[in-house]
Amino acid sequence: MDSAFIPAAKPIIGDEEVAAVERVLRSGMLAQGPEVAAFESEFSEQFLAGRTAVAVNSGTSGQLLGLLAAGVGPGDEVIVPSFTFAAVANSVVLAGATPVFVDIEPAHFTLDPAGVRDAITPRTKGIMPVHLYGHPFLVDDIEAVAAEHGLAIYEDAAQAHGAAWRGRPAGTIGAFGMFSLYPTKNMTAIEGGIVACADEGIARTVRLLRNQGMETQYANEIVGYNNRMSEVHAAVGRVQLRKVGEWTRWRQRNAARLDAELAGIDGLTVPAVAEGAQHVYHQYTVRIADGERDRVRDALRDEHGVGAGVYYPIPNHRLPSLQKYAPSTELPETERAAREVLSIPVHPSLTPADLDRVIRGLTAALSAGG
Repeated sequence: MDSAFIPAAKPIIGDEEVAAVERVLRSGMLAQGPEVAAFESEFSEQFLAGRTAVAVNSGTSGQLLGLLAAGVGPGDEVIVPSFTFAAVANSVVLAGATPVFVDIEPAHFTLDPAGVRDAITPRTKGIMPVHLYGHPFLVDDIEAVAAEHGLAIYEDAAQAHGAAWRGRPAGTIGAFGMFSLYPTKNMTAIEGGIVACADEGIARTVRLLRNQGMETQYANEIVGYNNRMSEVHAAVGRVQLRKVGEWTRWRQRNAARLDAELAGIDGLTVPAVAEGAQHVYHQYTVRIADGERDRVRDALRDEHGVGAGVYYPIPNHRLPSLQKYAPSTELPETERAAREVLSIPVHPSLTPADLDRVIRGLTAALSAGG
């Protein structure tokens, strides 16, 4: 086995990020100030076609504050996928509403529009689809269902910086869109989140909620939280904004190489990209059939020094924390995906030799199972 382990994900922090942190620390201005304001403006310009961006301390905070600002609360239901990170349903519960779990469509792992339609009740307030792995959800179909029933769309764009659907950027489709800036995302602010707001009413409420309910110091208008982004985090995010475009192009080039080398291998399905979708490959997620996924993952790690992740092994509706909201729910495509998916390295730190090893290792591991 080659000695240098290839991780499934790898944050990229360079001298410019370090210098930005030092500059802010030496400035004495550490709480929300000019760096945060500049980061919000620059993120909006780069990713959101000018839609208002509000920075917060995490993606999950952004999701919760977005829901609250959109008027979601007790008595409401929000339709969500079960095949995603638990923060999606958690945010609905924390807002006082009820998550309603719906299956995914199998090609892109995103919310199934037919399942959404079937799950609508008089209590349904909105739909929260996820741009999973960096691939947009099926926007046309979800929007059609939402319009038919007068429902709002709340976007989880945590993994979708720069993704788009027919030229419409992720985060500009719903009443709000949430982006995560966690270290393993396509860009990071060390930690943090962005709420992309469709109107100034939502934006102002998110600003109030993140800052103890006040815009003017000590003039608290509503009960709020302490979910502010620090100047240090914003400074790192501003540096990363200058780099993430090229990193995304590297992800897409790496994905194209993986597609070319892996397509057609028995027992393996490479990621599909829908017509009109711009995929930014937060993850390159394959399917491995016949119960072989875990064996292949372990062989990649132990025999070839290649990390791979399972996102996500337990559907949300099966989690002890959330299963009470779906006591008899059957989601067959979600269950199948949880058994079959494997995310292999696609990040921009990969060298051509690294990609060669990923491809060789995956091919060998699959062959060994025959």
